[in-house]
Amino acid sequence: MASTRRRYASKSSPLPAADLATADRISHGERLLGAVREAGALALGKFRSPLKVWMKGSSSPVCEADIAVNELLQDRLDKAADGFGWLSEESVDDSARMQARQLWVIDPIDGTRAYIAGRPDWSISAALVEQGRPIVAALFAPVTDEMFFAVAGSGATLNGAPIKVSDGTLDGARVAGPAGYLNRLRTIDPRLVAMPKIHSLALRFARVAQGGIDAAFASHNSHDWDLAAADLLVHEAGGALTTFAGKTLIYNRADPIHESLLAAGRDRHPALVDLVRGRRIDS
Repeated sequence: MASTRRRYASKSSPLPAADLATADRISHGERLLGAVREAGALALGKFRSPLKVWMKGSSSPVCEADIAVNELLQDRLDKAADGFGWLSEESVDDSARMQARQLWVIDPIDGTRAYIAGRPDWSISAALVEQGRPIVAALFAPVTDEMFFAVAGSGATLNGAPIKVSDGTLDGARVAGPAGYLNRLRTIDPRLVAMPKIHSLALRFARVAQGGIDAAFASHNSHDWDLAAADLLVHEAGGALTTFAGKTLIYNRADPIHESLLAAGRDRHPALVDLVRGRRIDS
């Protein structure tokens, strides 16, 4: 990012509109990276310590670290510029967000159950959405010190190094997702190799972007905050994250809930869509 800034700064004439947009996104990305890393340090400091835990609704756990991280991120991001909307798992939803040109979409701790249980596979997921699609994303796994980052049109990185989805066919493809999905998928196509569960949904899809696994699934009822950052990472790494029908996800709708999803490299993705189309994988 520093080299990009120097390239822009070296121009004596005004930037074209496209370059201005890119420079603006990079600026937002730098602020997002700083905020997410700070939030990760806060969450890591409370990790595997005694925590206040309560239930949100009938089955969703929340702990004091979720709230602390949410408050930190809102302080660093929501007040940074007038006109930005805010959507977070741990904030009361304000419908005014739908009129915002740009929207911060936040999951303070994605994989709260894993966090509470002392497992390492939780993450902090944050993205900036514009016109229904993510344009900047930062996803941080503090325990393993992995920072995934993407700016639309500029590729995806892990700790500063470029990442790319894996190539290949479904033969031996490593697949992660809900156990029921994987059992039914392997009945249909036994060539698929089921991988251990990754409790953070955002991190599960980030592993596809990284090439650590070949494909991933999510059950219906995931939310914008689970997906927006990972969505950009997958696409910028050369893959696709879509519905089972192959449709691109749209964010910042009145109801930020999504149907069953899959992600893979662009060579495997059509084959997986064909595999699940018309079948009750998600029952």
